[in-house]
Amino acid sequence: MKKIVLGISGGISFVIFLILLITTNYLGRSQLSQTAASRWSDKGNASQVSCFFSVGAGVTQDSIIDFEHTVDSALVDASVVQESGNPGARLWADAYSADGQVTLSSGKTSLTADAIGIGGDFFLFHPLKLLHGAYFSGNDLMQDYCVIDEDAAWQLFGSNDVAGMTVEIGGVPHIVTGVVERPSGHLAEAAGLDSTLVYVSYQTLSELGTSHGINHYEIVMPNPVTGFAENFIRESLGADEKETEVLENTTRYSFLSRLQLLTLFGVRSMNGKAIIYPYWENIARGYEDILALMTLFELLFLAYALILALVFFCIWWKHKGWTLRDVRLMLMDKAERRVERAREEKQGKRKNKKQKKDREAIGKIDFEDGILEETESGRNGAGELIPEEGSLEGADPEEGPWNPDQEEEYPEEPGEMIPEEGPWNPDQEEEYPEEPGEMIPEEEPWNPDQKEEYPEEPGETIPEEGSQEETDSRETDAGEETSGEPRKEKKRFWGKREKTEHVKKERVKKERKKKEKRERDRKKEDEGGEL
Repeated sequence: MKKIVLGISGGISFVIFLILLITTNYLGRSQLSQTAASRWSDKGNASQVSCFFSVGAGVTQDSIIDFEHTVDSALVDASVVQESGNPGARLWADAYSADGQVTLSSGKTSLTADAIGIGGDFFLFHPLKLLHGAYFSGNDLMQDYCVIDEDAAWQLFGSNDVAGMTVEIGGVPHIVTGVVERPSGHLAEAAGLDSTLVYVSYQTLSELGTSHGINHYEIVMPNPVTGFAENFIRESLGADEKETEVLENTTRYSFLSRLQLLTLFGVRSMNGKAIIYPYWENIARGYEDILALMTLFELLFLAYALILALVFFCIWWKHKGWTLRDVRLMLMDKAERRVERAREEKQGKRKNKKQKKDREAIGKIDFEDGILEETESGRNGAGELIPEEGSLEGADPEEGPWNPDQEEEYPEEPGEMIPEEGPWNPDQEEEYPEEPGEMIPEEEPWNPDQKEEYPEEPGETIPEEGSQEETDSRETDAGEETSGEPRKEKKRFWGKREKTEHVKKERVKKERKKKEKRERDRKKEDEGGEL
């Protein structure tokens, strides 16, 4: 029961770890002011970098413009070129801002509110929720535009649908291009969004309002090598570390960044730089702390689940019924079986190939035997009768005497038919048809002491023993053997009938030997049974 409870708790701990992991990733992606790089390029090859300045850094609009002129040359040196076919496409975009205050009047009432003077594509990096109207750009030729929040719209006009209306700032008319929703919540109020906020151009803030100077610059640009964009901004704008702070926003909420933030716990809040962070950076730093704490709990729940899993594994390992040697032997056995199976398959293929060749050879021999049988039956391969010996019909005038070394088709006697043969049975005695009027005598049991008489070649006479002819023949054979020269056989030329008789006698001779061998085997089996 205890193991079951521990197992369930370990499973719940792992599930909580997964929930926290998903939540932290979602919260990190929900901060739109930190995800401009993903919106700028979906290939993941862009980086967003922010640079914050102290009041005494002395950063001006002219210094920002001078820096912008060096960006293109740096990208060219890094072999970064525009790949888009759109002529209006840009490789990078930037923005800067300053904090201050302005006074707005609508003719009926006036309002002093916190203001952010923007330059460049500010709303590209900070896409606030629009209620009415549209954004404006700090790069516009006309700088008499403004965006106000919903609270300012109600105070000035009594409505939030005031896009296109005019307000005066320092006595200069400005067009309200849009109304946005001010971020709310505990973090937003703590970050400084606890009062009315309007967005004007940097020129309007510096000339018609109260400005604290440029305190923030950010850029999104190609990042061909990890850290390229951050290092470029740090070398160009962040040379004075006491007056500036450079931050890479793209990987700000990654798991590794959160782990690194845990190591700075207690030290991170000690800021020795005279930098006033804008509200979106204060919100982002607050989320960093929250996500770092959630990451700590992630690690704790994951560690608990892993420790339980390790304990259960050790218990199972201790009571297992096998060893690593058994596993090694099992794997070796499987490998050997696989090799043996492959070898058998290879041998089987070779055997099948050999059997196929044998079958082709047997088929060829059967085909030749069939032709021989047809010619011996007195007919040729086309079924036509072969003319008798001495007949001039069908005779080839160029045909010479028969050569025994030459393969020929031997015809049978005219009118003689050989019955079709069935499958061969080794125990079945074959019957050969004899010549008309010829009787094959029954053979006596074989006697090893009896001298066999073999029929001579047609037209050949065997000399009797003791005769002068036999003596001369033996002397001639002995002389050839002693001289080392092989005896030359005299070629004989037979007629068709002689060839047919010779073939029949050879068959009778082979059958006789087979029969004698079967008799000897039968006698041996009988003698063994009697014993």
